[in-house]
Amino acid sequence: MMKSKLGGKPFAASLAVLLMAVAASGTAHAESLGDAIAMAYAQNPTLVRARAQQRAADEGYVQARSSLGPSLSAGASTDYADHNDVLGNRSYTGLSLSAAQTLFASGGLSSTLAASKATVLSGQQSLRSTEQGVLLDVIDIYTAVQRDQQALKISQDNYDILKQQLDQTQAQFDAGQLTRTDVAQSQARLAASAASLASAQAQLDTDRAAYVAIVGQAPTALDPVPTLPGLPTDLNAALDAAQKNNPDMQAATYAEQSAADRVRAARSVFGPTIGLSAQSGYSAPTNHLGTLSDSESTSITARLSIPLFSAGLNGSRVREAKENLAAQTATVELTRRSVVSTVSQAWSQMLAARSAVTSNEEQVKAAQIAADGVKTEQQVGLRTNIEVLNAEQDLKNAQLALIEAQRNAYVAGGQLLSVMGALDARAFAPDVQVYDPQANFDKVKNKGWSPLEPVARLLDGLADGGR
Repeated sequence: MMKSKLGGKPFAASLAVLLMAVAASGTAHAESLGDAIAMAYAQNPTLVRARAQQRAADEGYVQARSSLGPSLSAGASTDYADHNDVLGNRSYTGLSLSAAQTLFASGGLSSTLAASKATVLSGQQSLRSTEQGVLLDVIDIYTAVQRDQQALKISQDNYDILKQQLDQTQAQFDAGQLTRTDVAQSQARLAASAASLASAQAQLDTDRAAYVAIVGQAPTALDPVPTLPGLPTDLNAALDAAQKNNPDMQAATYAEQSAADRVRAARSVFGPTIGLSAQSGYSAPTNHLGTLSDSESTSITARLSIPLFSAGLNGSRVREAKENLAAQTATVELTRRSVVSTVSQAWSQMLAARSAVTSNEEQVKAAQIAADGVKTEQQVGLRTNIEVLNAEQDLKNAQLALIEAQRNAYVAGGQLLSVMGALDARAFAPDVQVYDPQANFDKVKNKGWSPLEPVARLLDGLADGGR
């Protein structure tokens, strides 16, 4: 029986093969943050899926617009009876051609079309939000791998120092200068350092796998991150920019507009509908087609219909549309509050991390001086072995805290740009080919156009504010 546990050897082997295959799939490796962002922007499956979904949503507008144009259909039929009619025929063949055009629907056509366009615009902003999220994920995982590589080096250096310290302690013990306790302390610290080194390697491997999933290839030697472009100078500027440009805010606003249009569309069913229809038919005995016994007919009909009773269906749809509008209005306010909260949190985290970077830099300098001093003083008998071990541990902790604070400051800045709607792929990779969802909408929005559409749009729009 095959193993199915995620921790089993088959899964581990498959993951290793996947990482090696992805790493070897291209001739170039993303070594800078701009390279990683360009690759993820072009081929990240989350973005590829979101763009396809938006192109599908564009077709909703085309489908709504089709109600403004005519419908044309053709039909053919043959019937057979088990006895002759008065003319001695048993089978008749009929052909028909019909057309219908709605001219006025009390604003329902134009309202539905307006709602569909607002839905498309909302979807475009949601796509922007997805792009911002993916770019932030790239920043997050890029800096995580970079931090892990540095942490692994720090842990390796610490292990090498402690190994050397154990060798010196053992030699001093053999010479009768130190006790068995000193040796045991050095052994314990070396064992703890070995465990920390293994943990650092595991964390790096984990984040490398996440990097592959987001960027599309395994990371190699990563360049230092560039300065984040467009960071605001104060919190108020960040809040103003976010409320104007945040894609989630704009998506919610367009969705609210679409919901309002759908309320008008639901109400339109209580008004009259005016349309034209035309039909042409041909019928003849199947075995005498084209003879004098053929019959042809053509008719043109103008129709006016007014709903009188629908057993509560129309009223229910209006109430449903109103509640959907109320819910979407609340969503706009909920999104606004979330944006304000996220901006404030990201700003505070960025400032706190920057302050931590400054403090940790001073701590690393002081810890390095202290570690060097304690080693020197131990050699002349002024410090004990445990004091040397403690000084080395303090230095390692300070170095790890510094690289973590540096990463936190950068990621918080990226999150701030993301919620402001200002995380632009071109700012990191100027040559990236930007995907424009409006281009596809412009390409498909007029498909199926007919000469009668402007007439229906004009007449129906009179009942809906001239839409």
